[in-house]
Amino acid sequence: GQARRGACGERPAARPRRPAMPHPTKARRNAMESRRIETRPGLAFDVSVAGDPTAPLVLLLHGFAVSRHLYDAQLPALAAAGFLAAAPNQRGYSPGARPDPADPAQYDIELLIRDALDLAAALGGHGRRFHLVGHDWGGSLSWEIAARWPGRLASLTMLSRPHPGAFARALAEDPEQPRRSSHHKWFLDPDAVPKLLAGECAWLRTRHAAQGIPPAQTAQHLAVLGTEAAMSAALAWYRARGTVHRPIPPVRVPTLFVWGDADDTVGRMAAEGTRDFIEAPYRFEVLPGVGHYAPDQVPERVTALLLEHLRAHPA
Repeated sequence: GQARRGACGERPAARPRRPAMPHPTKARRNAMESRRIETRPGLAFDVSVAGDPTAPLVLLLHGFAVSRHLYDAQLPALAAAGFLAAAPNQRGYSPGARPDPADPAQYDIELLIRDALDLAAALGGHGRRFHLVGHDWGGSLSWEIAARWPGRLASLTMLSRPHPGAFARALAEDPEQPRRSSHHKWFLDPDAVPKLLAGECAWLRTRHAAQGIPPAQTAQHLAVLGTEAAMSAALAWYRARGTVHRPIPPVRVPTLFVWGDADDTVGRMAAEGTRDFIEAPYRFEVLPGVGHYAPDQVPERVTALLLEHLRAHPA
C-alpha cells in the first residue's frame, strides 16, 4: 500500500492526521485501506477499499494519467453513506497485474473488461447488482459493461467520457473534437513513453495543473504511473485499441454523466450528445470551469452528485 518513488515524481507527502472520531469501530470501517486482490493467476491488483464488506458495492475505475487515487475523496464518503467502495489500479498500473506491454494483445479491451468484472465478483458483487463509476479509459470500460451486461448494474456514473456513439459523431461533425483527441494518435508513436517521462513527466504535470489537479494528487498519481514499466503498460491500452473506437448499443442502465465545460479532451457536442444513446433514466450535470479530472478538482461536488444518483437507484 505504500507509494513507490517514481521516475517522474517525489514520494507523496503524508496526509495530516484527522481528529479521533467518537465511534472508533465505525471510523475503522469507513477508513480507506489498500488491499491486494488476486483475480486470476498472475493478476493481483492494488485496490483502495472502504466500507462494510456486506454493503452494496460501488466499483470506481480510473482513466489515463491518473490512478486509483482519483477517488481518494469519494471512498470514505461512500463508506460513511453505507456502501462498499473500491477503486483499483487497473491492468498495467498495478505491478502485480502487469503483463508484458510489448504484447498489446495482453491489453485488449475484452481483458480489461474481464478484470473489472472479476474485481467486482471478488469484492462481493458476484451474483449481486453493483454500482459502476468510470472516468476516461475506465469510462470506456464502464460503457461497454453497461451496454452488454445491464442486469449486473444498479447504476452507471460517467465522468468525462461520452458514450462512444456520441464521441464518434463528434469526431465526424465537431471541428474541435479531433484536435482535443489528438493525443490518442501520438500515444501510439514508438517514442511516446520517453516523451511522457521526459523532464520528470513535464507534459503530464503541466496538463494536470491546467486541468485543476492539486499538486499533491499529481504526486500520488505519478507515484503509480511515473516509471517506464508503468507508463509503457498504460500506453499499451491505446496501442491495443489503435485509433478505432468500436460502436456499442444504447445503454439501458440509470446513468449520471458529469462533464466539466473546461475539459480539454471532450467538447460540448460529444458531452451533450450522449443523451441520444441512453434508454434509461438519465441525468447530465455540467460543472462550470471544471476540467477533465473532476473528482480531483471538485471532490465535494462529485461526491454529492454521486451519492444522489446511488440513492436514487439502489442495488
